[in-house]
Amino acid sequence: MHLKPSDFQHFARHFLVEPGRKVNLKKDFDPADTHGYNKPENAGDILQDGVELLAEYQEKLYAEDARALLVVLQALDAAGKDSTIKHVMSGINPAGCQVTSFKAPNSEELDHDYLWRCVRALPARGNIGIFNRSHYEEVLVVRVHPRFLDAQRLPPASLGEGLWQQRFRQINDFERHLTDNGTEIVKIYLNVSKDKQLERQLERIDKPEKHWKFNPGDIEERKYWDEYLAAYEQVFEHTSTAWAPWYVVPADRKWFARIAVAAIIAAKLMAMDPQFPSVSQAQRDAMLACRQTLLAEQEAKSSR
Repeated sequence: MHLKPSDFQHFARHFLVEPGRKVNLKKDFDPADTHGYNKPENAGDILQDGVELLAEYQEKLYAEDARALLVVLQALDAAGKDSTIKHVMSGINPAGCQVTSFKAPNSEELDHDYLWRCVRALPARGNIGIFNRSHYEEVLVVRVHPRFLDAQRLPPASLGEGLWQQRFRQINDFERHLTDNGTEIVKIYLNVSKDKQLERQLERIDKPEKHWKFNPGDIEERKYWDEYLAAYEQVFEHTSTAWAPWYVVPADRKWFARIAVAAIIAAKLMAMDPQFPSVSQAQRDAMLACRQTLLAEQEAKSSR
């Protein structure tokens, strides 16, 4: 398995959820799929190629300072979101990349609409922003556990089964607003199997170095596995759009998931095609004058 820069966009398309497509996660997407590739001995080198490509385009995006990229990363527990971010973004300049991890909303956040806290965390122009969980929790966790709506104090007219269609519309409008104003979006779901999740949760219990990752609440959430899959299927059907598409990445094999995520983000940056800013002739003349000053200083130093 080898990925040249020209291969990345083709590879990323394997995982795209076409807008409007009805999705059945159990039938349509195999969490263990590697698209026919066996793990190569140089899997780390292949990932590094993707990391270097990301770094190259991120530098251009940062220098251009005209657009931003928002990467939304969603998954069920133990799918590998944190480690994916760590490995895929390892070569990115930290000054131009920020990660925001969304937990349960606090009292201040509950005093605003559900998009408010996400708006506050959006990347500035020139930057890449990564949402580890996101505004989609409001049509996933909240849909599976509707009791969470009580704390949001919504108008009675907004409640009822129509709430979810309303939120899909609001999210699509929000994301369209962002892209219209220069913030491009890719949304990635790490698709882990229930058996692989069990295996990784046992590791968190059995390995002392992983104890910090263990949360007893994650075990309780396994009881709602089918409900979560159904909620995600609705999300993909209603919010994978031409301007903010979803990608479903097999996550049972971390080496493959990391390469796939790197390919998706790299493909998006290549499609954006950021450019280093050009300078005017006056700026170029000023630079050449400065060059002569520096050369004269260098020559004087060498003659001493």
